[in-house]
Amino acid sequence: MVVAPRVHYAIVEPSSTPLPEPQSPRRRRLAVLMLWPLVALAPARAQAPAAARSHRLRGRVSWYGRRFATRRTASGEPFDPEALTMAHRALPFGTLVRVTNLRNRRSVVVRVNDRGPHTGGRIADVSLAAARALGMLRSGVVEARLDLLGPSDATRP
Repeated sequence: MVVAPRVHYAIVEPSSTPLPEPQSPRRRRLAVLMLWPLVALAPARAQAPAAARSHRLRGRVSWYGRRFATRRTASGEPFDPEALTMAHRALPFGTLVRVTNLRNRRSVVVRVNDRGPHTGGRIADVSLAAARALGMLRSGVVEARLDLLGPSDATRP
């Protein structure tokens, strides 16, 4: 007696979504060449803002004075031109910063209490008192180094 092997059959229905056509090597190469610059320019990992990455910044610093007296700063306190304060675009309010005038090497420690400067090409605005200490009243704008010292005692928990 001869027994036939059992055979199982399955019915395969066509998928409702068509399979993509295989790409020609030329199209694949073109796609890779077009996407490569995006991959090459993308950072390997997320980067922190420059102010957070480094404890030292360098750039042009200007000052603002008496005509802004008693106006509210971005932190909510009234602007005092005789206080050692500074405006910066990103540093947290209350951060202590040593500002050094690179032309004459004078330095002063100021506290960030405002946002600015609102003029391009500058990294900070200092108060009248800070500008006086830095010897920059006449020039108005100087090349300076900012050394981040940390939060002031008033902002520490």
